[in-house]
Amino acid sequence: MQTDRSLDKAGSKTTYDAGLHKHLQAIYNRMTLGVVVTAITAWFVSTSPALMNLLLGGPQAYIVMFAPLAIVWFGFNPDRMKASSLRIAFFAISILYGISFSMIAVMATASPDFGIAVAKSFFMASAMFAGLSIYGYTTKKDLSGMRTFLAMGIFGLIAVSVMNLFFQSPMMHNLIAGVGIVLFSGVTVWQTQAMKMMYSPNMSGEIASRIAWSAALTLYISFMALFQYILHFMSQR
Repeated sequence: MQTDRSLDKAGSKTTYDAGLHKHLQAIYNRMTLGVVVTAITAWFVSTSPALMNLLLGGPQAYIVMFAPLAIVWFGFNPDRMKASSLRIAFFAISILYGISFSMIAVMATASPDFGIAVAKSFFMASAMFAGLSIYGYTTKKDLSGMRTFLAMGIFGLIAVSVMNLFFQSPMMHNLIAGVGIVLFSGVTVWQTQAMKMMYSPNMSGEIASRIAWSAALTLYISFMALFQYILHFMSQR
């Protein structure tokens, strides 16, 4: 009987681990797809002077810049929205980020040195993101208390970033980038652990998909922020 119980426990753990692996893989696949959509959009817009002028050639650039925040705050509610609606919102954000990043693509094409800085920043952000995710997955320390601190920090960072659009202080730019790297590193670690803790093999497919889209969005934004802030420092070298 003891042997049978041990076998049942081992079988249950194997099933649980397989389900968790599949769930996390779905999240990272969606997050990666979002990055790919952003890159394709940035390339497509950057190669069209007409689109660049239409989307980023005037005050409408601020609409493009802040539209992702508006979608996150008002158009991305995993508790109330269907997984299909969350998917649409996720890719809308990915496309908007791509439009904003098209200026980076233009600068990278025009300047080989800046293009190298972009490539280095992307690889650094990827390596950093991977390391943070591994730590978040393996650490035994409860990171749930970080959520409130990180949320407050990011709201403050956004507010200061908006203010600096008018002041254009280089010192403030550096401070924002440094604090941003710290905050979004924390978000990556926290979200990775949260994904692991929230998983349940008893979740319905719809709930699992909604959770996956929500987590994928958080990781996507964290990765893009890390890339952007690292690029800020790399482009100054």
